[in-house]
Amino acid sequence: MGCVASLKVTKETSFQAVSVSAERWLPIREVPRTMLRTRLLELRRRGYALVGVEQTHTSVPLDTWRFAPCTALLLGAEKEGIDAEFLPLLDGCVEIPQAGQIRSLNVHVSGSLAVWEYIKQRRSVLTAT
Repeated sequence: MGCVASLKVTKETSFQAVSVSAERWLPIREVPRTMLRTRLLELRRRGYALVGVEQTHTSVPLDTWRFAPCTALLLGAEKEGIDAEFLPLLDGCVEIPQAGQIRSLNVHVSGSLAVWEYIKQRRSVLTAT
């Protein structure tokens, strides 16, 4: 399930261009910013690990993080990242290793890479059993 601050964003041309119709197949829930803390804590109570995609002094490379089976990924806003007030709620942060001068990727790219790594890990666990 995906969460956005306002479902209105799913009607915007720029969102639809990036989502390439995924919004039709992925359940999307509206979680206003004022309710995000409550939602994250609710997910934790339901057994989810909370993982941010953010460069912090304690973040670890995405490919070394071991995702829990039930994981909620928190992505920040373009340019600003995840608000500092939410970082203490997270079980950890992952960052995407990069080379060269650029130290960040667009949020939709970062989210896609994090979801891919999660799926890759889950597939390897499922095929090993």
